[in-house]
Amino acid sequence: MKLVNGNRITLLKNGAEFFPALEAAIDAAMSDIRLETYIFVEDTSGTRIANALIRAASRGVRVQALIDGFGSRATPTEFFGRMQAAGVALTLFQPVRTVFDYRRKRVRRLHRKIVLVDGHIGFVGGINMIDDFNQSLSPAHPRYDYVVKIEGPVLADVYISVQHLWHKVQWFSRKRRAPHVLPHPALAANASEDSEAGEAALAFVTRDNFRHRRDIERAYLQAITTAKKEILLVCPYFFPGRKLRNALMHAAKRGVTVTVLLQGVADHPFLQWATRAFYDRLLGAGIAIHEYHQAMLHGKVAVIDGHWATVGSSNLDPFSLLHNREANIVAHDVPFARALRTSVMDEIAQNAVQLSLARWQQRGVWLRFKSWLAFGFARFVIGLMGGNFD
Repeated sequence: MKLVNGNRITLLKNGAEFFPALEAAIDAAMSDIRLETYIFVEDTSGTRIANALIRAASRGVRVQALIDGFGSRATPTEFFGRMQAAGVALTLFQPVRTVFDYRRKRVRRLHRKIVLVDGHIGFVGGINMIDDFNQSLSPAHPRYDYVVKIEGPVLADVYISVQHLWHKVQWFSRKRRAPHVLPHPALAANASEDSEAGEAALAFVTRDNFRHRRDIERAYLQAITTAKKEILLVCPYFFPGRKLRNALMHAAKRGVTVTVLLQGVADHPFLQWATRAFYDRLLGAGIAIHEYHQAMLHGKVAVIDGHWATVGSSNLDPFSLLHNREANIVAHDVPFARALRTSVMDEIAQNAVQLSLARWQQRGVWLRFKSWLAFGFARFVIGLMGGNFD
């Protein structure tokens, strides 16, 4: 993990803070915008950002957008066509063309959420181009998630990764001969020279299927195994392998306060049943488990010992850690870690329910059976996809 000094990092909670900041950055762009996302839909927030991209392209800004073909499969082609007609270079990552088009490589999705503007501003996190209340499980509360706005030399690493993936997808797609946005090395150079942005030490950590298969997992493991006082994890889809589970339990047993915030209201109930198969062991090891019940929990963040923090797209489950393309920002910065911890602890206090080992062990036989059945099937699917559960 390559830590880069001299950056500024700003925490943005939910779409209410993210989309206005993103729209303002796009409207101020002068030369280049690059976007990657899993979901881009035609709703209030998605249309707002699409219109901002169209305005940028119309005034001569080079705009490229890489959008996952499965996550955005329900979006009308006319919505994307409107952006393309305005000059946005838009490509779908591994589009799923038929219901039978689910080969093993198709399981590997672009799950990263990144926007880069002019070499000076970047956004990395877990929020897709979709309104907080779109498909909301609780109409009164927004989807709970985070993004970070970053400025400074770490952006050079982000640009290199985004540019590499764009050209790789262009080459292997059927449209590889079509015109597309040319590389602009000067943007990465601008980012690397922007050394007066702030004081935060940041690392851009990715997960791919080649050189960086386990970088995000290793970053978590290193921070957890060296934790001395506190581990705070937020994860909607929590199905960690043996190493991560053991690291968390060992930390709790050596006196580290371990707090985990997971989904209470689930959009994928089957995965939640599988996750709950772990609860006995985690609770028995002294880990505090809270379930978020006000709305859908979608944030993937962590704070450890008050100085290490991460925000990004990666869940702690096999799909994120073994298959998807993911991107996280890791920060070694006390003020940022403090701000993120305060935000998460406020949500836990207001909108989560803590589980107790005694009450959890009293649940019925059917609930236990359902959890272990889901756990076994999940492990079978992981093996079928070529993964392991270490």
